[in-house]
This record gives sequence, structure tokens and C-alpha cells, in this order.
Amino acid sequence: MKNSEKIYIFGHHNPDTDSVCGAISLSYLKNKLGYDTEPRVLDNISKETEFVLNYFNVPKPKHLDDVKLQIKDIDYHKNYFMRDTDSIKKTYDFLSENKITGIPIVDNDGNFLALITLKMLIKEFISGELTSLKTSYDNLVDVLRGRELLRYFDLIEGDVLVGGYKSVIFVEEVKLSSKNILITSNRPIIIKHAIQQGVKTIILVGDQELDTDIFNLAKDNKVNIISTSYDTFHTAKLISLANYISTVFEHSRAICFNENEYYDDFIIASKKLKHNNYPVIDKNNKCLGLLRLTDVDNVNRKKVILVDHNEEEQSVLGLNEADIVEIVDHHKLGNITTSSPINFRNMAVGSSNTIIYSLYKENNIDIPRDMAGLMLSGILSDTLILSSPTTTDMDRKVVDELSKIIGIDYKEYGLEMFKAGTSIKGMSKEEVLNTDVKTFSYDDNKYTVAQVFTMDVDEMLKDMDEYINLIEDMRQDIGSTFVVVAITDIIKNGSYFIYTKKAKDVLDQGYLIDSYEGMYLDGQISRKKQIVPAIISGFNRLQ
Repeated sequence: MKNSEKIYIFGHHNPDTDSVCGAISLSYLKNKLGYDTEPRVLDNISKETEFVLNYFNVPKPKHLDDVKLQIKDIDYHKNYFMRDTDSIKKTYDFLSENKITGIPIVDNDGNFLALITLKMLIKEFISGELTSLKTSYDNLVDVLRGRELLRYFDLIEGDVLVGGYKSVIFVEEVKLSSKNILITSNRPIIIKHAIQQGVKTIILVGDQELDTDIFNLAKDNKVNIISTSYDTFHTAKLISLANYISTVFEHSRAICFNENEYYDDFIIASKKLKHNNYPVIDKNNKCLGLLRLTDVDNVNRKKVILVDHNEEEQSVLGLNEADIVEIVDHHKLGNITTSSPINFRNMAVGSSNTIIYSLYKENNIDIPRDMAGLMLSGILSDTLILSSPTTTDMDRKVVDELSKIIGIDYKEYGLEMFKAGTSIKGMSKEEVLNTDVKTFSYDDNKYTVAQVFTMDVDEMLKDMDEYINLIEDMRQDIGSTFVVVAITDIIKNGSYFIYTKKAKDVLDQGYLIDSYEGMYLDGQISRKKQIVPAIISGFNRLQ
């Protein structure tokens, strides 16, 4: 893993304080170690987490929608395009040299105009209008390998005429105008006549020079003169290749893809379209390059570090399309797999931030006050100010060390944090239920456990029937077999349970009780160490 590669660090969906603070503090550590990381969140943060970030003056991480492969992650031909004022020959040469069959065409501002293919150029060579010219002075010099004798204007547009007649016939019978481009050898009579008739561009073949009087006449009349070493035949044959490439295509819209479109959507579309070349554009129609079907196997997967979770159901959309480079977690092992070995730090402690603190110490990185504050908040939140059964001696030691760095009483701060975070005043019932939701898998079962920490338990219980109806909607939206909600009373140190129908048998067997909606279980405050293990026991006893 190169240190210069961007790595996204994030916690689980419905992010709690431990996962958000862990992502930020771990990102700070990784950046100090020379990596390019960025903390992100997968959903809206809670009131508690918002309080913490404001307290320590830390900005909220940006939202991360997904880590699915996008077109910008493919090693496509970046900056492969031609200007609409480039010549046909220059475009053809670019295609040949790079062994490609198509190229996007852009205007001077980089806006995408069209896609030119070899097939279109071949058609132009065979059946195109060879006597009509619209190009620039520079294009003519380049295609004809010419040299500048006189130059007065850049745009050259008109009909090509070869001065191959006898001088007398040419003067008497050939009508000329400023719309003619004359190809001729050094034939003074013809050239003088052309200048007098208003011709503004003359191609002098055979690498010849003009007589002085003709040269001065051309100067006086501001006539472009280009000399080429080619003979008349080759000049007439090549000159149409100097045309702007814009003269070849019609302004019909080719099939383009935005760089932010998903890789799998492109694959599906390309199978229907059956094209080989696709222009890549940004949201402003600026052309970024060319995507060929042969490019699609060369992808740069997004690099991610997971904090406070290791189950795919709890993580970001498209995780299977990303490269997981590290996991820092304190939960049971989940169902995430990786294609190569990774750093996986999993410890039986009360908070992910306890582990992250140890990583700071192992790498001898000083902990600034704001990062210490975030780590302390994450530990206090997940251990209920060190009262949860998940709390370990290591958690207590780390809380003591972090409190010294910050210079605060962790108990007073913890109560202030919980007070700010557990109030449900002003929240809809849906928002209350979605405060902290996690979905798990066990064998073929998918189940969801939500937890609401609050000091307003009575306020929730009086509307219990409404909450029960809402969690059935939640179950259907998530696609779980059942949903269990633990309404945790921080003061009483226990939880009230509501659940969807299919959870009853599992809870009965898990707790060896006759469960009912709204039941209170004293001491049940840890989802990780108490509630989820009880559900797993219930599954096992039902088998």
C-alpha cells in the first residue's frame, strides 16, 4: 500500500460516538505516520456525537455514500482527446501511434463535441470532398511540411485549385476569388493573375522561391504564401488532410460516461451498445479522456479502513468492490473477507478508541488535546462511563491517561455528554429508533438490534404501541427476520425491550424467560456483550 494513496476511514452505519471519534482519531494517527487518509461517516451523526465534536472543536467528517468502483477508478486513457481545430492528418497519426480506433474531439475550452473513429476517417479519405478546405495556416504548414513565406491571417477557407493550365488559358478562362486556395509552381503569370483576382492563399510547390516583384505584389495584397517541397500531385493529394477534424464529424452526440458513474453500470451499458470507445466527461461536459473496453480490467479499488465493525451489513455500500487494508474493532468476528492479508486489530475491550489509544503509544505519536477528547468520549460512550459489563481494566487505565491530557473530570464530562445526547425532545419516533441500529447475521438469519440510550424512558414507554408498529416497518425496510429494540435507562442501569413478532421465541430461549413487549431486564445495557450473545443462544437452543 503506497502512502500516497487516499484511504477512507469510517465506522458503521448509524454511527455512534465510538465509531465517529475512532475514525477521526485513527485518521489523525495514520496521517502522522505518512499516510493520506480521510475520516468519513456513513450517516447522520447523533446528538451525543455532535456535542463531542463541538466540545473539542473538531469538524464533522464528510459523508461517504459508497465505495463502489467508478469510471474514475479505471486506468482509462486520461487526457486522450484532440482539438476540433487539429488537422485530419494529426488526428489520424495520433490514432495510429497510440493504436486506438477512436478519439474524443473537444473545443478550445475542453468541452466534449464528438467522437472520431478510424472508420469515419477512412470514409472521409474515400468519399469526402477533397477540393474544399477549412483549416489553419499552421495545419497547412504541418501537413505539407511547408515553410512560411508570407502570413497575414490564420483561417484558410475555400476551394482548392491547381494551376496546371497553360498561362494564357488560366488567365483568360479560370475565374478566381478570395475563396480559392491556389496550388502552383513558380509561374509568375499565373501567380500575378491570382493575386490580382483576390486569391488570399497560394501554395508554392517544389520548394521554390518567388520572384522579387511577385513577392512584393503578394506582400502589398496581403496574400498568404506557403512553400512546400512536395510536387503538385502530392500537394493536391495531401492538402485535404489539413482540414480541421471538425469538418469530418456531424455534431451528433456520442455515448459518453461521466467519471462518477459506476463501473458495473458501464459494463452493463457497454454490452448493449457494443462500442469499443467511450468518451469520459465530468459534470460540466469537460472531456477527461477515452475509455476503451480493453481498459476495464485495470481498476484502482478504493482503499478503506474499518473502525468499530467488521460485518458487511453494517458497513458502506460497495464494500466488496473496495480494498480493505485494515480493521480496528472490539466486536465479535463478522462475515467480512479480504482478498489479501491485512492488519486486523481486534481486542476484547469496551471501545474501539481504547485500541486506537494503544496504536498511538505503539507508534510513539503524541496525542493532542482534541484527539484525546475524542478518544475519551468514544470510550465513555461505549462503556456508559465505565459502568458497562464490557468495561475492562485497560479501558479504565486509558480513560485515566486521557483525562490527564485533557484536564477534565471524566465522570462530570460523561454525564454532560449523555445528557446532551440522550434527550429525545424534538425528535420524531423514527429518528429515535434509528439512533443506533446494527444488523447482524447468524447462519442464515439476519437480525437487527437497535439501542436507545435515554433519560426519557417514560416518554417512550407511553407510546410503546406506536414504536412497535414502527419497528415492523423498520424490519421490512432492512429485510431482517426480526428487530429488537433495547431502550436503555442510564440511571437504572437496565433496558426495556420491544421487538417484532419473530423475535419472541429467540428472546424466550436466549434469556430463558417468557418475554413480553416492554419488559425490563435489569443490568442489560450492552448490546455487544449481553443482548447479541443472548440472541445467539436463543438461535442455538431453537435448533
